[in-house]
Amino acid sequence: MGNELTGGGLLMRSLILRRLLLRGVLADDEPFVGLLLPPSVAGVVANMAISLDRRKPVNLNYAASSDVINQCIAQASLRHVLTSRAVMEKFDLNLDAELVYLEDFRSKATWRDKLSGAMASYLVPAKWLSRSLNLHRIRADDLVTLVFTSGSTGMPKGVMLSEMNIGSNVEAIEQVFRLQREDTLLGILPFFHSFGYTVTLWAVMALDVRGAYHFNPLDGRQIGKLCQKQRVSVLVGTPTFLRNYLRRCEKEEFESVDTVVVGAERLPPDLSDAFEQRFRVRPIEGYGTTECSPLVSVNIPASRTVAGRTAETKEGTVGRPIPGVKAKVTDLDTGEELGDDQPGMLWIKGPNIMQGYYRREDLTAKVLQDGWYRTGDVALIDAEGFIRITGRESRFSKIGGEMVPHLKIEEALAELIPGDEEQGPKAIVTAIPDSRKGERLIVIHTALEVTPDELCEGLLKAGLPKLYIPSRDSFLQVDELPMLGSGKLDLKGIQQIALERFGNDA
Repeated sequence: MGNELTGGGLLMRSLILRRLLLRGVLADDEPFVGLLLPPSVAGVVANMAISLDRRKPVNLNYAASSDVINQCIAQASLRHVLTSRAVMEKFDLNLDAELVYLEDFRSKATWRDKLSGAMASYLVPAKWLSRSLNLHRIRADDLVTLVFTSGSTGMPKGVMLSEMNIGSNVEAIEQVFRLQREDTLLGILPFFHSFGYTVTLWAVMALDVRGAYHFNPLDGRQIGKLCQKQRVSVLVGTPTFLRNYLRRCEKEEFESVDTVVVGAERLPPDLSDAFEQRFRVRPIEGYGTTECSPLVSVNIPASRTVAGRTAETKEGTVGRPIPGVKAKVTDLDTGEELGDDQPGMLWIKGPNIMQGYYRREDLTAKVLQDGWYRTGDVALIDAEGFIRITGRESRFSKIGGEMVPHLKIEEALAELIPGDEEQGPKAIVTAIPDSRKGERLIVIHTALEVTPDELCEGLLKAGLPKLYIPSRDSFLQVDELPMLGSGKLDLKGIQQIALERFGNDA
C-alpha cells in the first residue's frame, strides 16, 4: 500500500496508537482486543500497540461469515475490534462488538502524543522503555494471543499461545533458516493464521530482518512487484498461492527469492518443477498446526544450509522436526509407539505446544497427553527422521470396518485427470454417513474431460481396493472448490456440499 517504516518509526507509531487506545477506548479489565485487519503496515502497528500494552491481540478471520466471527468474539469476550472502513466495506460483516476504525485516530493524535512517541522511540534507552511498559515482568507462560483454528473441519477453537510457544518458534526459525539482516520476509499470510502471526509478524518483529506485506495473497501481479522492489528473499505460502504466481509473476520479479516454504496442503512434484524452471528456486515443504505455534518441521534448502553440508531436504516429506521439538507415531488402534516407516498417529512434543483451547478443557484433554500433542494427522517417520504426512484422521472413512484414506484416492484421481497439478486440485474426496457401509465416498470435482465411469475404471486398473473406489453415482461437479482465507481447501464446506446433494440417499 506504499507505507514504509523503519524499526524506530514502527515503534513510535505503535506507542502513539497505544496512548490513543488507552484514552477512552480500552478499559483496564479488557485483556483481549480483536483485530480485523489484513497483513499490512497498519495491521503490524495495531498488533504491536496492543502487545506493548501487555494485552492479547486476537486476529479475526475476515474471510469467514459474520456468524463464525461472532462465535470467536463471544468465546474471547471481545468488546472492541480494531479495523478499517475499507475492510468493513469489502466484507460487509455484522459484528457483535464495538468497531474501532484506525482511520479515525489520524485526527485524534495531539502534538503531545507524537512528541511522547518520538522521544520514547529515539531518545529513551530500550531498558528504561521496557520497564516503563512493564515488559520486564513478562514470564514464559504468559499468554500472548488466541489464534482461532481455521475451521476447515469444524467450528474454530481458540488456541492459547504463550510467550514461550511463539518465542521458541521464532528462535527455531532463525536457527533453521539462518536469517540475516539482508533477508526480507514476504508477509502475505493473514495474521489470523498461525503461520502469518508467528512467522511473518513476530519473526520480523523479534529478529533483525525486514518484512514486506500485502493484503491479498492471490494478487500475483502486485506481489511480484513488491518482491522485486523490496528484494524479498523468503516466501512462505501454500501451493495454491504458488500456482497463482506462476501465471501472473515475471521471472525477474522473484530474482532475489532464494527460499520458498509451503504448507497447508500437499506440494505436487509437477508444481515444484514448474516453479523451479520459471523462478530458479525449488519450493520446499514444511508442516505445522495452530496448536504448535505453528511450525513443527521443515525441509532446509541448499541456500540456507551451512557451507560444506548437503541440503537437509527430502522430497515428499515435510522435513525433520525443528530444534527442541520431538515427534513420534503411534498405532491408530492400540496407541503403541511404532518404528521407522510405519504410518500412524503423529504426536508432537516441545516448547511450541499450546497451553490449550480457551475455555474448552474437555477438548484440550483429548489432544494433550503427558506433554504430547495429538495432531490428528497420519504420518510416518523414516530412519533419517524425516516426516511424511500420509493423511488426516478426519480424512479417513471407515467402510466395512476398514480405514479408507481420502488422500490416496485423490492422488490416484489426479493421475487419471488430464492436465497438470499447476492448476490446482480438480477432485476432492469427502464422505457422508451410509446406513449399510458406515460411510459413503463422494467426489466433488470441477469440470473434467473424463467421465465418472472412466475414473472408476482407472482406479480399478491402478490397483486400488474396491472399498477405495467411489460408486459411479457419487461424483458431483461444482464451478469451483471452496477455499478458506488461509489458502486451504474448505473441507467442511466440501462435505456440506456432499451432504446437501446426497444426504437424502444416505
